[in-house]
Amino acid sequence: MDPVIGIVACARGEGRQFLSEAYIQAVEMAGGVPVIIPCTGDSSHFPRYYSMCDGFLFSGGPDIHPFLLREETHMHCGNVSVARDTMELSLLKLAMEAKKPVLGICRGAQVINTGLGGDIYQDITSQAETGFPIAHKQPYSCCLPSHHVDVQRDTLLCRIADGKTQIEVNSSHHQAVRRIAPCLIVSGHAPDGIIEALEMPDYPYLLALQWHPEYMWKTDTVSANIFKSFVEACRG
Repeated sequence: MDPVIGIVACARGEGRQFLSEAYIQAVEMAGGVPVIIPCTGDSSHFPRYYSMCDGFLFSGGPDIHPFLLREETHMHCGNVSVARDTMELSLLKLAMEAKKPVLGICRGAQVINTGLGGDIYQDITSQAETGFPIAHKQPYSCCLPSHHVDVQRDTLLCRIADGKTQIEVNSSHHQAVRRIAPCLIVSGHAPDGIIEALEMPDYPYLLALQWHPEYMWKTDTVSANIFKSFVEACRG
């Protein structure tokens, strides 16, 4: 039976919840059954959502609330969703207690790192010291790559990339991982030093990516392999 992949809907207020179809298509391509989980403040539902899914994909979306970082709100911080922060951090805890596979994309990578004890830059441009000003929020279609990622050898990401130590990725974010959680390792950096990939070596499957492979899997083998490896891990 194909594994069920839970993805929390993107809550942005105005009475709407939604999810980019790209995530759904990527999971289906890889052989998974995507289930969109509504963002709710009723924590009594969380265990039910956790139990019905074989793995969780934490997707992109609004910024993480600065109070979770024990910081004041930076002037360049964007919109937030406290309900989504709370729900995803709870689901992350439940999933990891049961050793269920976890994939984080963009905001999802930041949620995973924050939930496990790390933190993030609220705004890369004004907080991070980088060299060449890479467009982490690229000015053209996310179906195209915009910068490279240097991949660490002997990592899950390197195996997914068939041993490549440099891959092409797209980019659409202004926040990024700063201090990594103690249980995670960095498996990919952008040329300017921004952390692009995290994983947990002693966990069955946990991969957190700053870019958006869901927009590139149709033309990029590494992007497709990311979803295939995740769904395969969810088969148990």
